[in-house]
Amino acid sequence: MGYKILLFDLDDTLLDFGAIEIDSLNKLFHQHGYSFSDELFRVYNSVNKQLWTDYENGTIALDDVLNSRFSGTLLKLGKTVDGIEWENQYRELLGNGHQLIDGALELCQSLSVSHRLFVITNGITKTQIKRLKQAGLYGFFEDIFDSQSIGFQKLSKEFFDYVIDHIKDFKIREALIIGDSLNTDIKGGLLSGIDTCWINRKSEKNSAEIQSTYTITSLAELCDICDLGRNA
Repeated sequence: MGYKILLFDLDDTLLDFGAIEIDSLNKLFHQHGYSFSDELFRVYNSVNKQLWTDYENGTIALDDVLNSRFSGTLLKLGKTVDGIEWENQYRELLGNGHQLIDGALELCQSLSVSHRLFVITNGITKTQIKRLKQAGLYGFFEDIFDSQSIGFQKLSKEFFDYVIDHIKDFKIREALIIGDSLNTDIKGGLLSGIDTCWINRKSEKNSAEIQSTYTITSLAELCDICDLGRNA
């Protein structure tokens, strides 16, 4: 296999975004006097997912996602709020969340000895860097590539063209994309000709149109794909 360059997604690949999200949302809504119920999360989740889908499909800008998800959520509940203010507060709370996926720290530490590690993310630059540092992962990565800085979503070929052009001595046959999303990580790899590894922790049904080079259910399985034992 001979992979030397590993391009890691961040949220729900190395960082437990689900845990970070729930904790941050709970604090945010309580700050504004709302009880963060399952129903409120369901409404928010529906609004947020649709906005991110629209962004990934290129129909809206990133700012439209961030500045309208809370105002859109509360509007469905008959309330009017300042979406930008809520977003700024939420961003601060998210930046303090750095719960790790099991085994992520140990894996990155081991891989960084024999491989070149990079982050590829649709997240917000400042937030992602802060979380990586707090989680103890920042020092293992040569660089962080995010859609906000590049100007293209991770799904797009343009995003990966930028990544390829900005990694010294990049060779496609030596690169592997690792992520939990078929629609961004894996599809992006297919469009750019880079091998992919789909982390399918929830045993989701695979897509006939989007086929990953590898499919695993835990980070530990990545060791064999990257020949970690042999490179150690």
